[in-house]
Amino acid sequence: MKFFGILFGVVTLMAQTPKPAPEQPIHYSHKIHAGTLKIPCKNCHTNPDPGELMGVPKVSACMGCHTSVKTDSPEIQKLAAFAKNGREPKWVRVYEIPTFVMFSHRAHLTAGNTCQECHGQVAERDQLFREADITMGGCMTCHKNKSASNDCAFCHENR
Repeated sequence: MKFFGILFGVVTLMAQTPKPAPEQPIHYSHKIHAGTLKIPCKNCHTNPDPGELMGVPKVSACMGCHTSVKTDSPEIQKLAAFAKNGREPKWVRVYEIPTFVMFSHRAHLTAGNTCQECHGQVAERDQLFREADITMGGCMTCHKNKSASNDCAFCHENR
């Protein structure tokens, strides 16, 4: 019985250990943009209808500032090359929920939740890594703490 307790503890610890930041095609610092410059998340991450997903900014949005800001930076030059060629970088997702989970960013934001609750202290990060617990257990704990439903059908289709 002691073995299973230890095994559960190891599995739990592994699920909570932050994964390293993935290598991105262009280095982007949320610390500079969201931290130092205080640009709100919603200025770059749109939430098109019906509201499930938050969008990744288009190169054209970045170039709105970077046609004149830090143009000598090698990373901005990579960004400008994508814009010139009409292409978007292939960003590596940091957070992804399974397809069998129904999740709405809009519903969570409307309920008063913040980006930081699920994505961590983004404004303090030069590179993003998965630091928040978006496992079912993490979500259920948050729902319990906020008196939101933990009924299975609230987040999963009833089949």
